Amino acid sequence: MRLTPADELARRVAALQKLLRQKGVDGALIMENADMFYFAGTVQSAHLFIPAEGRPLLMVKKSFTRAQGESAFEDIIPLVNVKDLTQLLGEHGYKNITTLGLELDVLPASLYLLYQKLFASAQIVDISGLIRAVRTIKSLYELEVLRDAAQLNYTLFSQIKDYLKEGMTELELAAQLEAVYRLAGHEGVVRMRGFNQDVSYGHILSGANAAIPSCMNSPTGGPGVSISFPQGAGYKKIARNEPVLVDYVGVYDGYLADQSRIFCIGQLPDKLIQAYETAFRIQEAVKQMAVPGAMCEDIYWHAINMAAESGYGEYFMGYPEPVPFIGHGVGIELNEWPVLAPGFKTPLKKGMVIAVEPKFIFPEGAVGIENTFVVGEKGLETLTLFDENIIYLK
Repeated sequence: MRLTPADELARRVAALQKLLRQKGVDGALIMENADMFYFAGTVQSAHLFIPAEGRPLLMVKKSFTRAQGESAFEDIIPLVNVKDLTQLLGEHGYKNITTLGLELDVLPASLYLLYQKLFASAQIVDISGLIRAVRTIKSLYELEVLRDAAQLNYTLFSQIKDYLKEGMTELELAAQLEAVYRLAGHEGVVRMRGFNQDVSYGHILSGANAAIPSCMNSPTGGPGVSISFPQGAGYKKIARNEPVLVDYVGVYDGYLADQSRIFCIGQLPDKLIQAYETAFRIQEAVKQMAVPGAMCEDIYWHAINMAAESGYGEYFMGYPEPVPFIGHGVGIELNEWPVLAPGFKTPLKKGMVIAVEPKFIFPEGAVGIENTFVVGEKGLETLTLFDENIIYLK
C-alpha cells in the first residue's frame, strides 16, 4: 500500500490554508472520506481540523492505531466523543474560532445541526468549493499514482478480446473483467461526490441497452440488474454487428482513470462508424484547445458545434436526455473539477486532470471514446493508453 508522503500532505494543507486566509475563515473541519484521504492520507473515522495558521490536528475515533500508521501528520490524537471536539481544539491552542468551514456540499443535515451546537459562537461557512479548487491541480506525486491507475486500465482493456464472446450476457462479461481489475489491484470502490451519486466499476453496454437512460449523470445508463441500482450491465446477450461499450474506471491507491472503448463482434453499420469518427475528431480538437488559460465553457461549445455539423448533434452525449458536459475532472473522485460544461467559466491550468468523453447515443447503440488527460503546456497529454480505433473481433 502506498502512503502519502509528508511533504505532499504539507503542500495540500498549505494550499488550503492560503485560501482560508483569503476568505477570512479561521479553520476547516474535514470529515468526508475523499477529502480526509487527500489532506490526511487516511480514511479512518476522524475529524481533521486545518487552521488558517498552524499545524493540522487529526482527531480519530476509529481506528486510532491505523490512522497513526497511515497518516504522516505529527498531531494525531484519539477522539472518544464528538462532543469533545471544542475541548480538544482548545487544548491545542484553537480556542477562539469565529468562522468555521465545513464541507456543506456533502455533510448530512444532522451533523450540521450538531456542529452548530458545538460551535455556537462561530459562524459556519461552506468551504467545499475551496477544497475542490485545491484538488484540481495534481502534483507530480499524484500524476504518478494516476499513471498507475491508467496502467490498470491498460491491463483490463488489453484482455477484453479474450473474454468477449457472441451470446454471452453483458453481466457475464462484466464479472470476468471486474475479476481482472480486482486481481490487478483495483480497490473495488469508485468514489463520486454528491448525494445519491452511486457508481460501481462503470458501464458495459451492448446494442440498444446503451440507449437506456438512468438516474446517473452520464451519457449512458443501461438497465442494470435491479431497479435498486438501475445502471450498468444487464442480462442482454451480446450480438454480432452491434457496438459494445466498455466504459470503466480504474482505481489504484485511491486515484481514478476513466476510459471508454468500442468493441464489435463482426462489423458496425456505416452510420455508427461515421459517428465514432466524429467523436474521435472532437477528442482531438479538445486536446488541442485545452491549453492553460482556455475556458472550459468555450471548449464545450466547440465540441457541441462539431457534433451538430456532423449531422448527429441530437444524439451527442445522450439520447433523448443529453448530459450538459463533454468532460469532467478526475482524481480521487469521478466528478472532480474542472468540468467542460456551459457556465463553467474556469480557465484551465497546467496539472489539471480531465476525462474527455465525446459519445453519440443512438437507439441501436452507443459509440464514442473516453480518455483521461493531464493539461500540459501545449494541450492535453494522454494518461490512458490503448488502441483508439473500434476494436473488431471475428
